[in-house]
Amino acid sequence: MSPFPAESVIAPLLSMEGVCKRFDNVVALSGVALDVQRGEVHAVCGENGAGKSTLMKILSGVYVPDEGEIRFDGQPVRITGLQQAQDLGIVMIHQELNLVPHLTVAENIWLGREPRRGWFVDRTRQRDGARACLQRLGVDIDPDTQVSALSIAQQQMVEIAKALSMDARLLIMDEPTSSLGEADAARLLAVVNELKRAGVGIVYISHRLDELAHIVDRVTILRDGQYIATRRWGETSIDEIVSLMVGRELTQQFPPASRQPVSEVLLRVRGLRREGVFGPLDFELRRGEILGFAGLVGAGRTEVARAIFGADAVDGGEMELAGQALTIHSPRDAIAAGIAYVSEDRKAHGLAVKMSVAHNITLPNLGALASGLGFIDAARERETANHFIDQLGIRTPSPEQVARLLSGGNQQKVVIAKWLFRQARVILFDEPTRGIDVGAKYAIYALMDQLAAQGIGVVLISSDLPEVLGMSDRVAVFRQGQLATVLDARHCTQQQVMHHASVGPTESPRPSTAALEPAL
Repeated sequence: MSPFPAESVIAPLLSMEGVCKRFDNVVALSGVALDVQRGEVHAVCGENGAGKSTLMKILSGVYVPDEGEIRFDGQPVRITGLQQAQDLGIVMIHQELNLVPHLTVAENIWLGREPRRGWFVDRTRQRDGARACLQRLGVDIDPDTQVSALSIAQQQMVEIAKALSMDARLLIMDEPTSSLGEADAARLLAVVNELKRAGVGIVYISHRLDELAHIVDRVTILRDGQYIATRRWGETSIDEIVSLMVGRELTQQFPPASRQPVSEVLLRVRGLRREGVFGPLDFELRRGEILGFAGLVGAGRTEVARAIFGADAVDGGEMELAGQALTIHSPRDAIAAGIAYVSEDRKAHGLAVKMSVAHNITLPNLGALASGLGFIDAARERETANHFIDQLGIRTPSPEQVARLLSGGNQQKVVIAKWLFRQARVILFDEPTRGIDVGAKYAIYALMDQLAAQGIGVVLISSDLPEVLGMSDRVAVFRQGQLATVLDARHCTQQQVMHHASVGPTESPRPSTAALEPAL
């Protein structure tokens, strides 16, 4: 019997019941159900590893279910490939955008389905068709623009236009706002509502539960690969959704601080600059402190972190670590000095995704595992990996599990584990909870607090202001590549941070050195 109430005599656009999927001995989905009506936005929520991605890959033709029934337009279907899903009108927009950077917008929208005139691509039809799809979204993008020249928000719109060009009837959107600022996210949500009014069914996956209120009609919760509940949005609350997701009540968003920052300067930065990007910048990170980096998209926060880590060259400036001058020309120099960087794109820059969990954890410090003959001691490597798997609560079948098969939250923990094994003294966290569920976020927050309590200096870069204020001791606010001010996180508001992040330089002069004194 279906867990969903009959809402209409008309069959839902999509109905999935009793869906199961196994990978060897791991049960990814067991008896999962989902239905989506025409013109409905149906959110699917759950912690990382709950089975959301697996269910969507079944729906979009990447995986074939082991058991269960799928009906589309009231008819039973067996989706065995991407093309079959697209022929039905089921299109998925992945969190990692699938665009070819060196091709134009029009070429990307029609890639693999190019309109033809005889043996040749009909460029006029291709361009006009792309323009029509973009105009339907209310987006002003030249179809002849190369995709690499577009912002992330514009690329997201191109992905949606591509889906519309396929006559999408059911659109799956996986974390579509995770890389967007507030204004771009608001624009995308408006587009979702337009598609909804046009009768498109939408499956919407997001860890930003607060944004769901603007678009969602119903929400289905999964936990540990099982169906838990479906609720109408107006008849539930975020607290109830979170409780159903994690199987318990979360009474606190952030863990109580166990750290006690001291006045001792761990990292001192003076006059750091990169022409046309940021600076010159002066700031200090105290031992045992979490220093937040806040600012609008493009303010230079990530660029500063990459420069400190040696990933990008600078044009001037000095750095000291524990009173010793630093000369950093590359990440190798930074790692040797005890500086670690947890990138905002963990898959591209934080993990060797095709290697095992154990190899990822030990990779930065292989010398510590070398035997007398110079070979890696496999037993010590496994012992080390198991130590950090237990310490950080990494959910993996074994240390030999390939990293790409882990959930986002567990991948993030693996990245952190490798720097703990390296015994880093400063860790730069860039958007550490992006694309991570609420339960995993709490675990990452608790870990950051524990690191600071051990005397490690932590820099937290985040576009989530409640996260910055909830976790930081002080907040360095960036604006247009300059340091606008440093605030005491305990006594400032989101409005104050946004004011400093957005006002013009003539309205708010750069702070004096006194403004950089710690608020401890």
